Amino acid sequence: MKKGILLVNLGSPDSPEPKDVKKYLGEFLMDERVIDIPYVARALLVRGIILKTRPKASAAAYKKIWWEEGSPLIVISERLQGKIQKQVEVPVALAMRYGSMSIQKGLDALVDQGVDDVLLFPLYPQFAMATTETIEVLAEKLRKLHFPNLKITSVPAFYNKPDYIEVLSNSIKAHLKSKPYDHLLFSYHGVPERHIRKSDITKSHCKIDGSCCSTPSPAHEFCYRHQCKEVTRLVAQRLNLKEGTYSTSFQSRLGFDPWLQPYTDRTIERLGKQGVKNMAIVTPAFVSDCLETLEEIAMEGQELFHEVGGQEFTTVPCLNDDQAFVDLLSNWINEWVKSSVKIA
Repeated sequence: MKKGILLVNLGSPDSPEPKDVKKYLGEFLMDERVIDIPYVARALLVRGIILKTRPKASAAAYKKIWWEEGSPLIVISERLQGKIQKQVEVPVALAMRYGSMSIQKGLDALVDQGVDDVLLFPLYPQFAMATTETIEVLAEKLRKLHFPNLKITSVPAFYNKPDYIEVLSNSIKAHLKSKPYDHLLFSYHGVPERHIRKSDITKSHCKIDGSCCSTPSPAHEFCYRHQCKEVTRLVAQRLNLKEGTYSTSFQSRLGFDPWLQPYTDRTIERLGKQGVKNMAIVTPAFVSDCLETLEEIAMEGQELFHEVGGQEFTTVPCLNDDQAFVDLLSNWINEWVKSSVKIA
């Protein structure tokens, strides 16, 4: 069998124009693992309300962060793919869960090169319904429809792997070396609380209280909340951060249902009002800088912090195509190619 790699990231509109943003948001928000309500209700919400109001505002936000080369997330992902390809001996393709760089196109590109054994690599450290799961479900659907002879193996969440924690910690340390800060905020993308309960394989452990995430359970294999908190704990431990100088929050909530808390914007506001003058913020749910990191955090977050009396606001870039991250992913891929063992 000939092996190949398919890296998969979230996706992006083709341009920051409202029509392209609307098309992208329509695909993204109609995913039943993103907005997990019955189809008719989802269609009424997305097509009847959100897509009539949100594309223009989202397009304005995209225009703030758009690069000459295109979408930052796409450009960074392409750079990552190119660097990994130089360090592995098998074909490496890139796809997005949403948008024109589809998973089907990525699989087509590999099959055209004779690949019949694919390592599906969701570029998310933590598992979530709206990220890893939706990628795996769509890839399997496409395999059955178009590639029945293709073998697909998916990389599991790597949030707690020592070599990943080392790379992430070193990146944070390097970017904050000359930036004094009073508080380091770990901001993760939010999900509705019901997603946590739906992903609980025990159907009883995840109560989203003060103890379930720190109590050992098989549910943690698919618990986004636990995995985010564990990244914070492991990085804080490695960097010898003192209790009270760091915390975890969740950003980008949508709608009126309860989402994971505390919310990032409210946390920034609270810390600023409590007298924190120098804040640093890192976003470990993303491996590539994108709208949520470049605009929501680096721009809106900074503005909010200054409004409540904060002074220095430092954002730590995602791992992007940092060479240490490239080396890490390439090493995992090469291990899989050579031994066919479960990686990460």
